Amino acid sequence: MERASNDMELVGMGLRVSVSPFQTAFYIFLVLMGILGNATVVGVIGKSIIMDRGGGRNSDIIIVNMALSNLLVSLMRNMLLILSDIGLEMYSSKEWCQFLMGVWVWLRSVNVWSTLFLSAFHLQTLRRVAPMAVNVTGSRGAPKILLMNMFLIWFINLLYSIPAHVFSTSGNINSTETLMLVSSTTRPLLGCIWNFPTRFSGLAYATTSMVLHETVPIVLMALTNLGSLYTLYTHNGMQSSVQDAPVIKRVPAERRAAKVILALIMLFIASWGTSIISVNYFNYNQGSSAEFLLVIARFANIIFIAMSPAVLAVGHRGLRTFFKSLLSH
Repeated sequence: MERASNDMELVGMGLRVSVSPFQTAFYIFLVLMGILGNATVVGVIGKSIIMDRGGGRNSDIIIVNMALSNLLVSLMRNMLLILSDIGLEMYSSKEWCQFLMGVWVWLRSVNVWSTLFLSAFHLQTLRRVAPMAVNVTGSRGAPKILLMNMFLIWFINLLYSIPAHVFSTSGNINSTETLMLVSSTTRPLLGCIWNFPTRFSGLAYATTSMVLHETVPIVLMALTNLGSLYTLYTHNGMQSSVQDAPVIKRVPAERRAAKVILALIMLFIASWGTSIISVNYFNYNQGSSAEFLLVIARFANIIFIAMSPAVLAVGHRGLRTFFKSLLSH
């Protein structure tokens, strides 16, 4: 539960934890870095997908989907948090709060499952006995199954966000947040607060969120990455004896891709996992370290969004080419 204390103050956008100017500046830097980085990923890789007559590589389509969810989270929520940090006081009506709370939960949940989808897709690619023709010569269009899976990620999480739309309202300067979700709130924003009928129903929704959209995806990400590493290890053992197999010839490239995806998922697990521990310890224990936990959760939520474009830039050929061209000019 999130309650006011002597170290916290109620402002126009809700409960705000006291932070140093350095923390505020660093947070602003991370948010701007996330916006510029993910916009670059969407623009550069998205352009290559559009220009590719074959419809683009499947992994590129998934990366763009993940980066787009990162970008929307930054624009729809993190930019508003910056406005709160610099002291701009704004309130939303009940209708706007219901819309925004629903959107925040929707986008953050999509962000989690899109990241898991990238990891699972790469594992499935590595485990093929031989690569499909579309992976070598390019397909004639984006595969229907891939697009359907991404549609389901957005649609199912939209359904999950409906309670966030229904059970939220606009508070006032004397209102405090009594519940936090990693997927939406580590503090109230624009005066928007949860308004569940009972404490039990609020904790039930928070627990469901913690299990389905926070804990389960992280466990699955860890398992898929271990599976990818094991598959690459077995491929490496086969390389000397089956040199002509198409999948073996792709092992060096797939190993590089696996390292990039492994780094992405490890970064996500560290970022999201830290936020889960901080927020849910605070929800269920209401300890005295509220300010510390909120600050930790706040920065943990932005680290992956800010740093994932940099990780991709190291391992993605198209992004490397773009940045080399940018630096050369």
